[in-house]
Amino acid sequence: MKDANHAPREVGSPREQWAGWTRMIGSRIAAMTLTGGPCRPQARGRSPWFPTRTVAMALALLAAAGATAQTGPIIGDAFVVDGDTIEIAGERIQLSGVDAPEDWQFCLDQTGADYRCGKESSLALDAFLSASRPTRCEFSGRDRYGRYVGTCFRADGKDANRWMVESGYAINRDNHNRGLYAAAQEVARSIGAGMWRGHRRAERSGPVVEE
Repeated sequence: MKDANHAPREVGSPREQWAGWTRMIGSRIAAMTLTGGPCRPQARGRSPWFPTRTVAMALALLAAAGATAQTGPIIGDAFVVDGDTIEIAGERIQLSGVDAPEDWQFCLDQTGADYRCGKESSLALDAFLSASRPTRCEFSGRDRYGRYVGTCFRADGKDANRWMVESGYAINRDNHNRGLYAAAQEVARSIGAGMWRGHRRAERSGPVVEE
């Protein structure tokens, strides 16, 4: 008869294990930082002692865990955050190699009138992905905000990153993928697609700038 106390126990998916590790390590770091670590109260006038080696080790473990948290593609229904960011299963994903205007940004159309190109970009991406679900994203790393950076595809295999640029709803981003979508952008510009239908386009740093 098997001992119930020694029966196999399910430990959850790798994503759940990673979440547990990050919560545990994060709480340990926070506790040591706020209380000065597991040590006696300091006498008046003395500098507080922080267990720097312990904190450094914890941070290293956290970074290592983060680097291996998502090694393969993620597949699921995508929620569009904006024209170059989506979310799948709670993970924020930045579309690699492209840059779209923020939701609040405006562009000028061919008549010189303002229109919400940022909102238009978000709606275009949502419609594109909704036409063939689920969405699959392959990662190349993380950005400075901690979001995954990668290329996303519809269920029928169409590249969302490339489509956004060649349709004029996003621009080629030179510091990602070495300008992978430069040719697609030239096509969009030549036919006046999306943001290229006017004399100006939006940029992330400001509402409208001269092209």
